[in-house]
Amino acid sequence: MNLDAVWLAIGLVLVLEGLFPFASPQAWRRLFTQLLQMRDGQIRFFGVCSILAGLGLIWALLP
Repeated sequence: MNLDAVWLAIGLVLVLEGLFPFASPQAWRRLFTQLLQMRDGQIRFFGVCSILAGLGLIWALLP
């Protein structure tokens, strides 16, 4: 893997992260408000689930 692939992946993440607030700013604001009310353990759980899903996807797609 080269550095261009890393920058491409970062760019793709930024595009995907920006889609929801662009498409529905009010829903994004509501979701963010709910996120602020969650306990640290709940946020960590979703974070680790996201990491595992991303690693699983990378593992499945790499030759």
